[in-house]
Amino acid sequence: MEPEVGAAPAGPPAVKPYRHPAAGWGAAKSVTKVLARTGEWVDGPRAILKMNHENGGFDCPGCAWPDDYKGLHLDICENGIKHVTWEMTGKRVTREFFAAHTVTELSGWSDFALEDQGRLTEPMVYDPESDRYLPIDWQGAFDLFGSVVRGLDDPNQAAFYTSGRLGNEATFLYQLMARELGTNNLPDCSNMCHEASGRALQASIGTGKGTADLKDWESADALFIMGVNAASNAPRMLTALADATRRGAQVVHVNPLVEAAATRTIVPHEFLDMALMKATSTGTLNLQVRIGGDMALLRGIAKAVLELAEHDPKAVDRQFVERYTAGFEEYRALVAATPWEELERQSGLSRPQLLRAAQVYREADRSIFSWCLGVTQHEHGVDTVREIVNVLLLRGNLGREGAGPSPVRGHSNVQGNRTCGIDHRPAPEFLDRLAEVCGIDPPRAHGLDTVAAIGAMARGEVKVFLGMGGNFALAAPDTAYTYEALRTCELTVHVSTKLNRSHLVHGRRALILPCLGRTEQDRQRGGLQATSVEDSMSMVHLSRGMRKKPASRQLLSEPAIVAGLARAALPDSATPWEWYVEDYDRIRDTMAEVLDGFEDFNRRVRLPLGFRIKQPARELVFLTPSGRAEFSTAPLPDVLPAPGTLVLGTMRSHDQWNTTIYSDDDRYRGVKNLRTLVFMNRQDMRERHLDELAPVDITATARDGSTRALHGYLAVPYDLPRGCAAGYMPEMNVLCALGDYSTQSDQPIMKHLNVTITAAG
Repeated sequence: MEPEVGAAPAGPPAVKPYRHPAAGWGAAKSVTKVLARTGEWVDGPRAILKMNHENGGFDCPGCAWPDDYKGLHLDICENGIKHVTWEMTGKRVTREFFAAHTVTELSGWSDFALEDQGRLTEPMVYDPESDRYLPIDWQGAFDLFGSVVRGLDDPNQAAFYTSGRLGNEATFLYQLMARELGTNNLPDCSNMCHEASGRALQASIGTGKGTADLKDWESADALFIMGVNAASNAPRMLTALADATRRGAQVVHVNPLVEAAATRTIVPHEFLDMALMKATSTGTLNLQVRIGGDMALLRGIAKAVLELAEHDPKAVDRQFVERYTAGFEEYRALVAATPWEELERQSGLSRPQLLRAAQVYREADRSIFSWCLGVTQHEHGVDTVREIVNVLLLRGNLGREGAGPSPVRGHSNVQGNRTCGIDHRPAPEFLDRLAEVCGIDPPRAHGLDTVAAIGAMARGEVKVFLGMGGNFALAAPDTAYTYEALRTCELTVHVSTKLNRSHLVHGRRALILPCLGRTEQDRQRGGLQATSVEDSMSMVHLSRGMRKKPASRQLLSEPAIVAGLARAALPDSATPWEWYVEDYDRIRDTMAEVLDGFEDFNRRVRLPLGFRIKQPARELVFLTPSGRAEFSTAPLPDVLPAPGTLVLGTMRSHDQWNTTIYSDDDRYRGVKNLRTLVFMNRQDMRERHLDELAPVDITATARDGSTRALHGYLAVPYDLPRGCAAGYMPEMNVLCALGDYSTQSDQPIMKHLNVTITAAG
């Protein structure tokens, strides 16, 4: 059965082009409606004044855009406020709620309805006889987990998943528990989002992270924003884009859709502009590549720059290339051998458009390339990110102010999770330090990532699934297959703040463990605690909850839950789990000994805005086999759809955050009361004899020839390149077969699904 995800529509579906600036009064109106709906007229405004600020503030649980280093007041956005007030709701999911509803009944509810019930209040255990969740005390829940894990034949029969919401201290304890048990089965949301970025950057420059920071964004002459819908996914970026155009920088948006963030904005905290309704441009050039055509565009920029270098000695920074890079001559030969006609065909852009992009790049002294899932969720995602680095290297745009690669992480602390040990392919050096400092013998074999873990569950090879945050059942690909995989488990455990689909798609035994939210104070034996998080630009800072009264007295913090699970599963462990939880400074002291860049952690994290993890490549130190930045010579992929088919990419609507749906509206794309839709090029619709809002069937064909389908979706004409289509996740995750993952990154190729779309039968 296909999941029902959205809210109950408020009226008939309607589509009307959005012609207003991003943010501005539309965002202000939306925030007011959110505060009215949640009734958070006191704590809501308090949260606005506390979120993303030092001196007692808490980190937004939404995106990972960095905090403004100038101490900007109201460093917030519409989506962050939605996210926080959704968490601060006064509604509660109590034992009485579970007594009144079976799991079978709840499975028929929409996902909006499930989350809208409010905050979870106490641990619950599934009872198969009544088909209900029943109350269980914390020790009973820990003991159940411990007994099942200790009874496994092999520790690799357990998988430990995390979403990006987990703080660094809980993350470190979580990976320590898994490795002390004896497994590297640590799948995470990066496996579905930015795995390609990490692998590509590691291969090219010796670090899995971007090198640019917010100050660099403020001094760049050109910003290339690729595969990003900033207005919805990282709305605080709008401030940086508006500032860039005001100072005369070029801002190039590369996306199959011209999103609202690529046009103009009114930044809400710029009060005079709000009062005068004065919009600022957020882009100077829009390039609508075909889905997957980003690599061809990048190679076109490189080809134009290299051709210019034949008579323009400053087009290529030859001194930088000779001193700091390897493989330039091979790359130059590859680019020269690539015909312009092929670059046009694969990118979907004309040669003048490609040359215009190259001109912007050549004329800029300092350039930053930033990207998100529109670049990574493809078979060739790693090659495309490496091509970004190739282009940067040509003009020495690395290791200096205002330049460098800058991936945009879409979830708070997902980068920190990886930094602090959530990695199914851990580096031997990290494991050596973990063994020395923590006195354990960590396993050395690679573990399972997200795709592999789902397959192993389906085959009965993984019997225990523990999820820290998120909504795994909906976030993962191949929805029906993932559901069956989870149901095959002996035990599923989810640490959550609110009820969601993953609690209903459970193993033979199941636990729901409720935790504190980011907004709530965390008081342990050692006093009031703070946790640390890492943003997209490697800044690590503290987050302190503001609400003295948690949603329930029975809520535990994430570190406390991890410690309780660990002690139950490892009763003879010498790790001082309980001692760690008494005072998180103790966890940070251990982390300082294990993690590169975390030396003197407790002092540095308390500095204003925290500290930035050192990036060797930023200092032109490249931890690659050659000791230099490596040019990549990957072949150009063929991304054109077969005759009669389209390439479909999944995306968020504006009124959602990951799998959380706030309404069935998508303001920036002009959609009201509709999520079961597919955006299509008008000519593609005419060829298929489809009128606006005509019901259609969408069939995806996987690599193995199997098919998956959605029925009765409505076709919406949109400004998209020919051969391209788009629709919302998580509804469309059902179309992505588990086997349709990148052989370069092992990521599901959610942005490159081969589909046929026909009138509904």
